[in-house]
Amino acid sequence: MAGMFSIRAGTPFPLGATFDGDGVNFAVFSRHATRVSLCLFDEAGNETQIVDMPEREGHVWHCYMSGMRPGQQYGYRMHGPYEPEQGHRFNPYKLLIDPYAKRLTGHPSWHDALYGYQVGHKEKDLSFDKRDSAPFMPKSVVVDPAFSWGARSRPETSRADTIIYEAHVKGMTAGRKDIENPGTFQAMASDPILEHLTKLGITAVELLPVQAFVDDRFLVERGLRNYWGYMSYGFFAPDPRYMQGTDIAEFQQMVARFHSAGIEVILDVVYNHTAEGDETGPTLAFRGLDNASYYRLADDPRYYINDTGCGNTLDFDNPFTLRLAMDSLRYWVDVMHVDGFRFDLATALGRKDGVFDRDGPFFQAIRQDPVLNGAKLIAEPWDVGPGGYQLGAFPAPFAEWNDKFRDDTRKFWRGDPGMLAGMASGLTGSSLFFDHDGRLPTASVNFITAHDGFTLTDAVSYKEKHNEANGESNRDGHSENASDNFRVEGPSLDPVVLTGRARRRRNLMATLLFSQGMPMVLSGDEIGNSQSGNNNAYCQDNEIGWVDWSNPDTDFLEFCRKAIAFRKAYPILRQRRYLHSRARLVDGAPDLFWRRVHGAAMTQADWDSTERRTLVAEMRTASGTPEYIDRTGALLLVLNSGPSVEVHLSEPAPGTQWVRRFDTAEPAAWGLFAGTLIQDDSLVVFAQEPSLEGVLEED
Repeated sequence: MAGMFSIRAGTPFPLGATFDGDGVNFAVFSRHATRVSLCLFDEAGNETQIVDMPEREGHVWHCYMSGMRPGQQYGYRMHGPYEPEQGHRFNPYKLLIDPYAKRLTGHPSWHDALYGYQVGHKEKDLSFDKRDSAPFMPKSVVVDPAFSWGARSRPETSRADTIIYEAHVKGMTAGRKDIENPGTFQAMASDPILEHLTKLGITAVELLPVQAFVDDRFLVERGLRNYWGYMSYGFFAPDPRYMQGTDIAEFQQMVARFHSAGIEVILDVVYNHTAEGDETGPTLAFRGLDNASYYRLADDPRYYINDTGCGNTLDFDNPFTLRLAMDSLRYWVDVMHVDGFRFDLATALGRKDGVFDRDGPFFQAIRQDPVLNGAKLIAEPWDVGPGGYQLGAFPAPFAEWNDKFRDDTRKFWRGDPGMLAGMASGLTGSSLFFDHDGRLPTASVNFITAHDGFTLTDAVSYKEKHNEANGESNRDGHSENASDNFRVEGPSLDPVVLTGRARRRRNLMATLLFSQGMPMVLSGDEIGNSQSGNNNAYCQDNEIGWVDWSNPDTDFLEFCRKAIAFRKAYPILRQRRYLHSRARLVDGAPDLFWRRVHGAAMTQADWDSTERRTLVAEMRTASGTPEYIDRTGALLLVLNSGPSVEVHLSEPAPGTQWVRRFDTAEPAAWGLFAGTLIQDDSLVVFAQEPSLEGVLEED
């Protein structure tokens, strides 16, 4: 593909390599470089032409290569000062990927030549390495990203109706024997996977990182891999490990198939840091392009501010770093047709001068962007820097992962004392955190489990983490998981233990699906997947990390399907307005009424009690709900983590009756349930529906 091409001035916009039918325009940002060399390679990896980019405008270096076609491999070498004490780490011996590359040929092959300094030298990163890194670096590839989307339209599911399914492209498919090319985008959108998700009732898949990332060197040396993918360095390129061939259309085809099935695609993205690590890390892209511009540096600019725990933090006070992120996000929406993003360690994205600012440049840029402000935007509301925990502090239209919901729900069902108030808050949308600045209950992304932590089966089977396979002597991962093991650590054949664990899983899943907000289900939870107690399987690209399809829990799968269908059937469970126990104009009834089991209203003493284990909530559509929404009906939810109790039902509205519709203690019985006895450790839902007399009166 490579040859000798003639060069013209080109333009500074757009950044990256852009094919226009006659040739390719190259543009790359570097404020502090003194010279930029564009290096062209043939398919065998041989460097065939080096072009010093002749034009520079506004810190953007650019040129145009006539006659060049898609498929051309290239990279950059940057000339400038190597002065780590001043924050500059230019080294022209290191080939760099284009941060705007739409495709990469592979992954870095770990070698000391990938480092800008001499590994092992007594002066460490202050030394200078002259070995050529090109043989060990992937090459950027010119592509034409055009794709025929035909008449397909996006599902555009409302946030209130969204049910998210967090999945890993390889982990979801590697264990399936009935899928071709497991571990790829093609497999992720195969008929068996689509059928499974649509029958389950999922409306959106949230994929763990698929932007190009590296396998950390220390993991490779242990015989492990970066399975989760939170070490991105190519923000436009799909990771080659998930592609069967070399055409990025494989990703677009996956999205098209999901959309045809009515399922949205949300990407888990990592813009808070890169794979280059701290001052001892490799030089792959940003460090060599312009270290002082892309990264937040410490007072001593030799070192990096590490609010991410991954060695570095990108600097969104810099307009070109911000532009990179915005251009990348728009590309995935406009060209790849994804529907939203979950932002890893999103607090780091909002730091201005090191302090979290909900009106910082990153959030302002997204909120004014006509392409991005309509996408589903989800923040992981923390990082490891000072003041890093920011649950509820993000601006609309961002939703947030609500770990408070996870912890309170697990603790409530475990029987911890004093959890009524926390569970009540989570059940009704966590208004204490989110009900401000026009944010809706859907700002809370509720979850019981996620990739980081125990699976649902493990959360009811293990009290302690078991991460020995990670090679860190079980020191990694969270030690407090609010989990339970029913007095037996790990697998058990005791029927009493198994019965208790099964009911607890049903309670946790039902609570998740019947709470206000956007629920997120972890892939494999619906079939009883276990990671054998590993709560940090980030490096387990094997049977530990993959979903085990060999022996699915079909009873629980059916339960999950019915619970999701129940949520969809009752709009009261998925409202756009908060329930604040206010009287409704339509009938004068409160939209939310907290009851004791005998019917009396809860008192402050009841809420403060460390002994009460039963939560009773009578819900209607929220006060202020407009007329064009059905405001009839009511639900009575009973969450009982204690002994069996009788519950008193309030007087139903004229022409209606209370019907017992859902009971986690009776998973095989669907439809009508008799009586008001609530069994121990169970969740029951009563629905207020027209009585036979009421129906006759209407007729």
